[in-house]
Amino acid sequence: MLSNEQMAIFAARLLDEKKAQDIMLLDVHEMTVITDYMLICSGRSVPQVKALCEHVEEKLYEQGFDPRRKEGVGDGRWIVLDYGSLMIHIFHEQDRAYYQLERLWSDGANGVCFEEAQGEGQ
Repeated sequence: MLSNEQMAIFAARLLDEKKAQDIMLLDVHEMTVITDYMLICSGRSVPQVKALCEHVEEKLYEQGFDPRRKEGVGDGRWIVLDYGSLMIHIFHEQDRAYYQLERLWSDGANGVCFEEAQGEGQ
């Protein structure tokens, strides 16, 4: 079983392999009680946003993780997958620019680098 951090890194890599844009993985456990990690990314179109969601949801399910809730799948503009310790936000790039969610959750020092952690948790 993956730890919370390993699951978050695994999810970030899944989105990266499907060409998600501007992926940010943030450790927010000291900022809120609702989750430990916030994963934010963008897609260039509604079909890509939906495809990113389907891919990450399928691969996390294969690892034994089922989202507690998911919102926005029908619209494909801002999809939220709530895994308890990890909340994944997949935005259409225009909606992400409008809401700027990362400004709320990034303190400049809580980013988690998932590119350098190759091999962990897989």
